Amino acid sequence: MGEGRFHDAATLAFYDREASAYAARRTEAGPHLAEFLGRLPAGGRILELGCGGGQDAAAMIAAGFDVTPTDGSPKLAQEAERRIGRRVRVMRFEELDAVEAYEAVWANACLLHVPAAGLAGVLARVRRALAPGGLFYAGFKSGDGEGRDSLGRYYNFPNEETLRAAYAEAGGWSRLDIRIGAGGGYDGVARTWLHVTALRA
Repeated sequence: MGEGRFHDAATLAFYDREASAYAARRTEAGPHLAEFLGRLPAGGRILELGCGGGQDAAAMIAAGFDVTPTDGSPKLAQEAERRIGRRVRVMRFEELDAVEAYEAVWANACLLHVPAAGLAGVLARVRRALAPGGLFYAGFKSGDGEGRDSLGRYYNFPNEETLRAAYAEAGGWSRLDIRIGAGGGYDGVARTWLHVTALRA
């Protein structure tokens, strides 16, 4: 099984090239983070996948959580380190090997870049990294199947049915909620988003 099943090399290269501009595009945390943190125990351990410029990590740290920020792009990890003043692990999704180590996993607008064939495998790794009852958030751009945007970034573009199927294949969830909303992105294109919150069994 090739490593390309779990990440797209051209997309990672894009984020390395655009790291400074991408990290500077906003200073505030994502709009769904406060609700997510409100469901966690004080000081809980959070793994962040795809931390980007570190905006969400900064907010989680300021709120007193024990945060492990990661990103697959070395250049974006450097940008995040400058923002939060601590080490950011350079880690691709397929390198996640933690077992029941976190109360929560935050994956804001990053798993949408996982090749569709590998998504269930990455979700299974996330489930394994969570403690029983752990909370997991991920946001996806909805669509009719995988493709690339105008900037050349790969997206899995799931619909609600295919996304539920990927989580079911990963197994081990006691609850799965999907909310639909409107939003944009770095390419300036308005999209329908699927906001997924899951609890590990």
